[in-house]
Amino acid sequence: MRVVPVAPAGRTWRRWGVLRLALVLLWLLAAAISWWTAPRKQSYEQAKADVAAGHVTAYQWGDSWATGSPRPWFGVSGLRASGTLGPLFAWRTPDGRVYWTDTDYFDQVTTTGAVDPANYSGPGAEGIAQDLRAGGLEHRAGEVHPLGVAVTVIGLALAAVFLGVVVAGPAPVLGTRWFWFWLVYTAPYGLGMLFWLSRDRPWSRPVVPEAMPGDRERRDRGILGLCLGILATILISLLLLMLHGALGDRWVPMPDA
Repeated sequence: MRVVPVAPAGRTWRRWGVLRLALVLLWLLAAAISWWTAPRKQSYEQAKADVAAGHVTAYQWGDSWATGSPRPWFGVSGLRASGTLGPLFAWRTPDGRVYWTDTDYFDQVTTTGAVDPANYSGPGAEGIAQDLRAGGLEHRAGEVHPLGVAVTVIGLALAAVFLGVVVAGPAPVLGTRWFWFWLVYTAPYGLGMLFWLSRDRPWSRPVVPEAMPGDRERRDRGILGLCLGILATILISLLLLMLHGALGDRWVPMPDA
């Protein structure tokens, strides 16, 4: 069996190299923004302190987080609201960070009747609401993830470029087009795309065995890509849960953990 290197022409290779670098930089930018702005849990007292100090540029009420598996392409956990305001309170600070607390857990709170208690889930939520009113911050209710749109656009751009290259670009070597399609779109956080960028054409020059006469083309198939993507989702979920337990919200924020 002979080994045949597959390599594009020099100029074409440089163009693909520039595009690969741009995609990696976009991925790093989206990952950094997502990590920085990911909701991190804080105490009820810290929430009141930030409200009292005016360190709240936006806030939201909710009763649960939109839970699920790791979200592909840097999706952001969102608050779900139904009925009364609370018990979850999320807020953004001037540095762009997002925090949240469960207002059902507090040491003590004094309600003054400044807000209608029927609108809130309990005295804890009512206490923060009256502090917001006292500080003139009520008008700042709104989206706490201002960069969420930018991250979504980057994710869509990466997905679109990947799809265009897989469909119209050079034929992959290590896997079929369907293999890479299922792996990239199933694996969380765009990690499948990073694997594709490092392993297959047109990003690298893999060495592949020359097929013997009568042999079928030896490339990974779509069903394997789908299975690997599902397996990656499960393993990364477990890994993040363990890291979250060991390092806490500061380094591995998971509001729905």
